[in-house]
Amino acid sequence: VDYKVIAQQMAQEVLGYNQDTSGRKVIKTSKKITVSSKPSRKSHGNLYRVEGIIPESAAKLSDFLYQTGDRVTWDKSLQVYDMVHRIDSYTFICHTITQSFAMGSISPRDFIDLVYIKRYEGNMNIISSKSVDFPEYHPSSNYIHGYNHPCVCSPMKENPAYSKIVMFVQTEMRGKLSPSIIEKTMPSNLVNVILNAKDGIKAHKTPSRGFHHNSHS
Repeated sequence: VDYKVIAQQMAQEVLGYNQDTSGRKVIKTSKKITVSSKPSRKSHGNLYRVEGIIPESAAKLSDFLYQTGDRVTWDKSLQVYDMVHRIDSYTFICHTITQSFAMGSISPRDFIDLVYIKRYEGNMNIISSKSVDFPEYHPSSNYIHGYNHPCVCSPMKENPAYSKIVMFVQTEMRGKLSPSIIEKTMPSNLVNVILNAKDGIKAHKTPSRGFHHNSHS
């Protein structure tokens, strides 16, 4: 499998998400974070968009969000976030296991995702990800294996000290969940990811050493 080609195609695809506003409805606003949704063209569920402001530069925020050693210390939605294969400095494959949600009615899911980071002029970064088959790493039989259609996390420079972060998420939880449970819980979970990132970056002002930096975990 040529993961670099998949990464390039994925990055191209997610660029169009922000422009396509048709059918998008705001479904939650909390603590200056806005979540909207529209039906996904990729799956039976929704394509969710979440936007918030984080007091950190776009470059440092991008580094912080995808440092694998630190991710589970601040992202309360995850119990495991490991890089299992590095393709190059900006392309890698991660194994993620989520926490349970909705008072245990959504059990943990595991995902194998290709992550690709692309920096654009004007201090904007596009971090795209999608689930892939990675034969060297089999999903655990202890968890239902979920599937992420192309997702994106995009820190953009508001001013030197602040970034606007926009995320698009479209996830298939699989298993026997009713869509209504996912629709009820997803907006709050997305708000929490931004709040967790805000708290995490405040607690851990990371030196900007690029993606080669690995924290001690």
